[in-house]
Amino acid sequence: MKNIIKFAVGNPVTICMVVFALLLLGKVSYDQLSVDLLPDLNNPRLFIELKAGERPPEEIEKQFVKNMESMAIRQSDVTQVSSVIKAGTARITVEYTWTKDMDEAFLDLQKAMNPFAQNKDITELKITQHDANLSPVVLVGMSHQSITDMAELRKIAESYIRNELIRLEGVAEVTLSGEEVSTLTIQTDPYKLDAFQLKIEDIASRIESNNQSISGGRVSELGLQYLVKSSSLFASEDDFENLIVGYKAIQQEEASGNNASGTATANSNKAPVFLKEVATVQFLNARPENIVRINGKRSIGLSIYKEMRFNTVKVVDEVTRQLAVIENALPGYHFQVISNQGTFIKSAIGEVKSSAVLGVILAIVVLFVFLRRMGTTLIVSLAIPISIVATFNLMFFNGLSLNIMTLGGLALGAGMLVDNAIVVIESIFRNQEKGLSIKEAAINGTAEVANAVIASTLTTIVVFLPIVYLHGASGELFKDQAWTVTFSLVSSLFVAILVIPMLYIQLSGKKVKLEEVKSIRITGYSRVLRKLIQRRWLVIGMAVLLLIVTGLLTPFIGTEFMPRAESKTFTAVVKMPEGTQMERTSAAVGNLEELLYAIVGGDSLCTVYSHIGEGSGSENAIFEGENTAMMKVILSPECTLSPEKVIASFVESAKNPDGLELTIQQDENSLSSLLGSEGAPIVVEVKGEELDEIAQLTEEVKERMIGVNGIYDVITSVEDGAPEVVISIDRTIAGINNLSVAMVIEQLKQQLSGKEVGKMEYRGEMRDIVIKVPDIPLSSLGALVIKSGTQEFVLQEIVTITHGQAPKEILRRNQSRIGKVMANMDASKSLDKVAAEVRETVKGIELPANYSITVTGEEEKRQESMNSLLFALMLSVVLVYMVMASQFESLLHPFTILLTIPLAVVGAILLFFITGTTINMMGVIGIVMLGGIAVNNSIILVDRINQLSQAGMELTDAIVEAGQQRIRPIIMTTLTTILAMLPMTFSFGEGASLRSPMAIAVIGGLITSTLMSLMVIPCVYYVLENIKRRINRRTKNS
Repeated sequence: MKNIIKFAVGNPVTICMVVFALLLLGKVSYDQLSVDLLPDLNNPRLFIELKAGERPPEEIEKQFVKNMESMAIRQSDVTQVSSVIKAGTARITVEYTWTKDMDEAFLDLQKAMNPFAQNKDITELKITQHDANLSPVVLVGMSHQSITDMAELRKIAESYIRNELIRLEGVAEVTLSGEEVSTLTIQTDPYKLDAFQLKIEDIASRIESNNQSISGGRVSELGLQYLVKSSSLFASEDDFENLIVGYKAIQQEEASGNNASGTATANSNKAPVFLKEVATVQFLNARPENIVRINGKRSIGLSIYKEMRFNTVKVVDEVTRQLAVIENALPGYHFQVISNQGTFIKSAIGEVKSSAVLGVILAIVVLFVFLRRMGTTLIVSLAIPISIVATFNLMFFNGLSLNIMTLGGLALGAGMLVDNAIVVIESIFRNQEKGLSIKEAAINGTAEVANAVIASTLTTIVVFLPIVYLHGASGELFKDQAWTVTFSLVSSLFVAILVIPMLYIQLSGKKVKLEEVKSIRITGYSRVLRKLIQRRWLVIGMAVLLLIVTGLLTPFIGTEFMPRAESKTFTAVVKMPEGTQMERTSAAVGNLEELLYAIVGGDSLCTVYSHIGEGSGSENAIFEGENTAMMKVILSPECTLSPEKVIASFVESAKNPDGLELTIQQDENSLSSLLGSEGAPIVVEVKGEELDEIAQLTEEVKERMIGVNGIYDVITSVEDGAPEVVISIDRTIAGINNLSVAMVIEQLKQQLSGKEVGKMEYRGEMRDIVIKVPDIPLSSLGALVIKSGTQEFVLQEIVTITHGQAPKEILRRNQSRIGKVMANMDASKSLDKVAAEVRETVKGIELPANYSITVTGEEEKRQESMNSLLFALMLSVVLVYMVMASQFESLLHPFTILLTIPLAVVGAILLFFITGTTINMMGVIGIVMLGGIAVNNSIILVDRINQLSQAGMELTDAIVEAGQQRIRPIIMTTLTTILAMLPMTFSFGEGASLRSPMAIAVIGGLITSTLMSLMVIPCVYYVLENIKRRINRRTKNS
């Protein structure tokens, strides 16, 4: 080791060049790193979506879903298969293990589903992979001051704005919602059609045969060829109105008298019937697929998606810049950005950056206070930027991106980066105070602590190894963070051992005389330490007592899976009874908007983006219809109410009877959507066979759950389906009268929904031509007339009409039917306690054979992640022991040091208890990290005790002397780490809830573990060493 340090001290230029090279490459790497919200997660889920006409759910389940599920579950690495089946549609979710290569899985699944895709009854079958980074990066609402016609706005949006945005680099797709299309509508009058004996088909065929453009060959003259084409396309409403659609017979006497069509002469006994006589023709906007409103004003929504692997922040900046340009070019148009991942990422990253910088500054202040030397402080503070920039190199080569997790890792690392440098500098400093020359001091000082520094860095790195092995969501998320911390620590080790001694000599070599400034020395400690060693059993007893007390406190701290994000946005999903028309849904949402303004106090305090109808781009898009809507609510910063309060009062006041269902999702840090959240923290599943039986049990579970404290918004998946009318044709009567089933159905369809008859060009756009019929009330359905040749039948004569309720959706999981009860829970409650209470309440329900009730959702994930984290904690303790055993060449001493880990956990748990934070995944990971950080102090201490006692000092003296020498670096390193993390605990802003539990755990743990390693560890060391010596003596004597 000494030789390496000698080389570093002797070749300052070489070391400087290496450092400069690192800095230069680091800068280049930093510019190349992609910036994203979350690590590049492999999201191991595939969705199979199928549409199959208007079939009822049970038929779809029997015919397709069961077979598809059994094919899917046979795929390799599939963990579970669940499906949701509704009338006409179904979605099967196939979940894989986290390590599965998803491209391969996709191809295999596609192969397995091929036979079903060939099936004629399935109208559409697609396999998709929903990627959380694939939600639109920007959602923009576009409106105009005066134009309220959505068809006009759509023209501009489609032909101009969309094209302008799509050419931007990194933009993959721009989709519109809320737009309307104008069509030429021919509104027929059934009575008049009847009077003239016309059917809709007649009108349709007339329009189609007249609305054509045909090229009719060529003619030539004087060597030129002319192309002959007939152009008889309709161009305006008049063309349609004057189209002759049939003839009416006339009696001759009337004809000469007052005949409406005027010029009919006696010899022709037919007069033409014009379209305008039986229908009105006008341009109308067709019913939109969906309606988009921003704060109650109709708008068009633009969802902008980015290309995979592209820097989100860059895309978002480009898009906002381009929108500003467009807004200038088109006066009167207004663009409002509703949600924007870019600002979220930017502020999250800014947040981490600022807390890291603040932490570094605090650490430097600590150094200066202790050492009172400008030069020395400067040397140590150089360690931080060098290490961080070097880390960017390693991040780049390992394909990590800058995201909340990796930046969190850097911020965590920042406090620990100085530790090695401090220990080295302090040791050099002490050697110099003894009177050694600068060069000697640098070499000896560094060599003295080199092994301890390497060991303490290794223990910290080793702790992060198990995190990389964690399976499931937690492993995927923290992998990146673990790597970043590891990289930054490795680079800080390099800086401490090679760069620091060299810099120390170069910077302080000019002044040989020691400065007169006295650095802080902590002198009283040796006396205290001697007293503690005399009363060692008392000290050890107190430590054990503290452990027991904390153990008893632990149950009072709640645990949950993921922290809830404090974002000022939430999404309300509105569901009306099946079969509700969009206009009615829209009106209901309008009332909810008013309600929100009333709660918040004025529409200036929040933005409400409502999307009514299908196609809102969420992952449940396949099940959206005219009866569903989504409201994104963004509270402005001026709003004083917390989102929780707003949500609670909103849900309370929206409980109205007309079948409206509200589910609220707090705008998840798209973490929860990645980890596959169930949409509610608490989900109870009833598993069984018969739908009615399941429905009954589910209802009972719901009744019982409503009584549980801390739960609101209890809803079940078993709700009523759409109302429907079943028409069964009497085959005998139909057969006698030569009526085919297809014919009846076709005529019914035309009389109920009209017919599309081609397109026409109008003002530069192709428009659909639609023949419309008036809406028919349910009561007069039976009176419709079906014609066959010259015969006419009333519908009631040939069919029986029954009313029914379409079956509800069917949920399945792992090939059996389930019913779900979902509930939200108060922010003040912790998940594990509520879940336990729910389990208790549903225990008493009597179940038939083969039925079961389980609590799943976040609760299941929480247990899974807690178990795998506890395993990681155990593994990391074992690894730390191994590192130290090899460092001290002894099997006994590491136990002394390992004692700091339980003592550190005590601090962490106490601090959680005091601040009232619930322990979630992040907190546990903080505790795992503690294992590595807390032992560092003890390593430095025990390492020195060993050095001294090997040099022949008496045991007590060795312990006291080592303690005296090491107390300064121990307190300094602890303070720098704690102060560097403080900004993270109080951090506000995006992603803060993710990082503060980690920081709390580390700070709490460090405070207690430092006190303990200064007081308890020396005593334990003394006791163990004495026992060892006794045993050695006995073996010698015998």
